[in-house]
Amino acid sequence: MNTYKLTIEYDGTGFSGWQRQDDRPTIQGELEAVLSRILNQDIRIHGSGRTDAGVHAMGQVAHFRAETRLAPGQILKGVNSLMRHSIVLRDCVRAADDFHAQYQARSKEYRYYILNRPTPNAVGRNYCWHVNRPLDTDVMTRCSRYLEGCHDFKAFENTGSPRSSTVREVFSAGWIHKEDEMLVFSICASGFLKNMVRNIVGTLKDAGSGKLDTKTFGRILAGRDRSLAGATAPAKGLFLYRVEY
Repeated sequence: MNTYKLTIEYDGTGFSGWQRQDDRPTIQGELEAVLSRILNQDIRIHGSGRTDAGVHAMGQVAHFRAETRLAPGQILKGVNSLMRHSIVLRDCVRAADDFHAQYQARSKEYRYYILNRPTPNAVGRNYCWHVNRPLDTDVMTRCSRYLEGCHDFKAFENTGSPRSSTVREVFSAGWIHKEDEMLVFSICASGFLKNMVRNIVGTLKDAGSGKLDTKTFGRILAGRDRSLAGATAPAKGLFLYRVEY
């Protein structure tokens, strides 16, 4: 049995997230079906983590084990020829026998896109959150600094996902200014809680709108109370950007 490491890009629009579901289209389910067909055996893949319905990825990582003489390049070409265009294998390589996409991940980077202008966009509307009122990015940047380091992020966690601890280490967090009024929030951490990034972005948007100041943001983080934080930002603006090992 060989172990293969996959790097996957996908448009999450129209999918019920990453995790396989019997009655709904998912990224994992689509990939497993195509790989099983190509390799003529039952394939189960294991991702670095789940993404919710509507969330996208530029660099999701997964692994699977199979007995085959096909080279990794042949597997990549076969999958991309049969897969719907919203899912693409960017890379397929042989990995160490004990490689595990989830348990050996050292960090993940997510990016969230906000279009901050009066009018919405027609092209790319499925890949960003349109906020029509001006946002104070200086305040949002100062709030982001509270996130860096090792903290209990219970204030930004939605219920419904099993976890042993709500403590995570954030290596970096901040805003990238793009052209055409596009703001990009980047956060890199050891791991993430359910809806953690979207809840953080929703709260940072409140700060940028003048609804709270930097000290209040810090108190929300320290308070460990989800009801004090902002609303969950829409899924369509979120991308799993990179996973490091």
